[in-house]
Formats: sequence, C-alpha cells, structure tokens
Amino acid sequence: MWKWKHNVQDIEGEVLCVSQFTLLAKTTKGTKPDFHGAAGGDHAKDLYQYFFAKVQELYKAERVKNGVFQAMMEVALVNDGPVCDSNVLNTLQRC
Repeated sequence: MWKWKHNVQDIEGEVLCVSQFTLLAKTTKGTKPDFHGAAGGDHAKDLYQYFFAKVQELYKAERVKNGVFQAMMEVALVNDGPVCDSNVLNTLQRC
C-alpha cells in the first residue's frame, strides 16, 4: 500500500472541505442510490459546520477553505489522490 511521506501540516498545505452526502449512499438495490441513512438537511448542515470548525481549530484556520453546503459547486483543483478518512466519518456518525 502506498503511503504518503508528508501530511498537510508538514507541507503547510491547504485543506478544502466540501460536503459530499453521496459517500453514504447505498447502491445495493435497484438503479437509484438510497440516501435514507443520511442525516436530514438541518442536522447534516450542523454536522458539516462542526467538522469544518474542528478542522480550522486543529490546523490553521486561514489554510482551511469551505464550500457552500447543499450548493451545486464546480471545484477545479490539482489533486494527488482523494482522501476520505473513515475515522472522521465514524466520529461524526456518533455526534
């Protein structure tokens, strides 16, 4: 398994937080994704804002950028591999 040599803090990189509810979709039945397990709009927004504030608190607030929750967004970037930390997801699911 490939391992990164440096983390965001090591390289003083930037973090772009974008909500992506499709990560929790069930696709095991039929042709449409099932989002019944996703949090409702207000609760989901609160969870996302909590996550974003925590990332700012634990890193450098000026280096952490935010998208608009529930908006259609076009994001252009050069990405060296998408990251989805399952530990973060598990922590947020307990909130």
